[in-house]
Amino acid sequence: MSILALDAEALYRELLRGVGLLCGPQTRLVGITSGGAWLAQRLQKDLNRPHESGVISSALHRDDFAQRGLSSGGQTVLPFDVNGADIIVLDDVLYTGRTIRAVLNELFDFGRPASVRLAVLVDRGGRELPIQADFAAARVTLPASQSLALARDEAGVFSFHVEDH
Repeated sequence: MSILALDAEALYRELLRGVGLLCGPQTRLVGITSGGAWLAQRLQKDLNRPHESGVISSALHRDDFAQRGLSSGGQTVLPFDVNGADIIVLDDVLYTGRTIRAVLNELFDFGRPASVRLAVLVDRGGRELPIQADFAAARVTLPASQSLALARDEAGVFSFHVEDH
C-alpha cells in the first residue's frame, strides 16, 4: 500500500466500525493528545456514546522527557472514575509503543481500570516495546526517517501528512 494512498476518512470509518464492536455499554473512550483525542471526540459522537470521552497526555511519563521537556500537547482530563472502568485508548499512529507505555503509566496514576484496550487508525510497525493494538484500521510500513501525522481541518475532516525528519 502506498502511503500517499491513505485516505484518513476511509480509515476513520473502519475505526468507527472496529471500536463499535469493542464497546460495551459502560466502555469509556480516551484519546491520546492530540490526534487520538480528536478521534475519541468524533467516535463518541458518531457512536452515540452516553458519556464524555477523556483525553490523556503522555508528557509526564515519557522516557525521553529529559530531551523533550513538557510539551504543549495538553493535559489529561478523565471525566470519570478510572477504577473498575472498561477503557479503550485511541491513538492516530502506533509506532514504537513508547507513547502507549507512557499513557498507561499516566492512566494508572488515576486509578486501576478493569480493562484497557488500544485502537489505532494506523499501525506502522517498528515496535520497541511489546505493545500491540486490539484494533488497527490499517497497517503500513514507513522508513524510520519519516513520520505519519494526522491533521484535522475546521470541519473536522481528517487527513494524513508524511513528514521527513
